Amino acid sequence: MALGHKRRRSTHIVWDWNGTLLHDIHAVIAATNAAFAELGHPSITLERYRELYCVPVPKFYERLMGRLPSEEEWEVMDATFHRHYWRQAESAGLAEGAAELLEACTDSGGTQSLCSLAPHDRLVPLLRTHGIERHFVRVDGARGPSGGGKAAQMERHLRSLDGVAAERTVVIGDAVDDALAAGHVGARAVLYTGGSHSRASLETAGVPVVDTLSEAVETAERIAG
Repeated sequence: MALGHKRRRSTHIVWDWNGTLLHDIHAVIAATNAAFAELGHPSITLERYRELYCVPVPKFYERLMGRLPSEEEWEVMDATFHRHYWRQAESAGLAEGAAELLEACTDSGGTQSLCSLAPHDRLVPLLRTHGIERHFVRVDGARGPSGGGKAAQMERHLRSLDGVAAERTVVIGDAVDDALAAGHVGARAVLYTGGSHSRASLETAGVPVVDTLSEAVETAERIAG
């Protein structure tokens, strides 16, 4: 028991938000289909979305449309997506077991932070709504243009954490981009199948892939131990 407690204290977890702690995939699908409908394109299923999703997002749209959207189409789709997504995101719940896992880590003396490409000014109120803000030693959402994507943001995030070593850090996310960001800063990663990617897509990242957040935390403790 003492060894397990010591291991938990020495591992720092960086959580992703959308599709990981926040179970918003159905809001994402609805917003994506609304954006497609705006330009007369057919809707897609969750399975198809997970099969094709990638970043940058215009590349994802190219996979779906067979071509890159024009600048005008992109502006319409992007605006439509965000209008519909944020209307639904406020009512989206946390992933199964997320609140309890965050609480348990806090109670055991573990440290956690959150790094997301969601706009910071929208992210923080949602954390407060769900009552989980206190569990994070630092929260970083996107502020201004997200140059460099998740990797650059993860680098800034980790640099801002006092006393947190990259080799003792594990990123838990739902996208290949999360694993790439972790590798960029010398951290490890565990990917969760409840979000934007299919298991087959996640497995291309070469990191552990799990089906529950409980498994993700257990794996994170093991690989950073």
